[in-house]
Amino acid sequence: MRSQAQTIYEVTVQYIGSLSTVRQRDPFTVYFSNLTKAVEAVISHLALNGWPIKINYSAVYRSLKQRGSYYCDFDVAGAKVFRIRITPRTLNPVLTTLGIDEKPTEPLRKK
Repeated sequence: MRSQAQTIYEVTVQYIGSLSTVRQRDPFTVYFSNLTKAVEAVISHLALNGWPIKINYSAVYRSLKQRGSYYCDFDVAGAKVFRIRITPRTLNPVLTTLGIDEKPTEPLRKK
């Protein structure tokens, strides 16, 4: 059975700026199998927590095609608070040789 390579989307929220030194927080990462669902989840959580909706599907899609990733910074009164980054990842990449080289032939031994 052959596995198919599939693109998944890694969404990371990373706390940045001077406020991150006051309250240390590890980055939060979640994965989605669908870009639309990833963007919808980010938008809904931003709205739920009172942040401005600065993200839309078209901008994310365009950035992924042009640059390979998308990010957007969020700030309060000019101080950066966190960055949302969306990056495509390949799940089950096609592995032809697994990096294993062909076994060299052994020299024939004389009897």
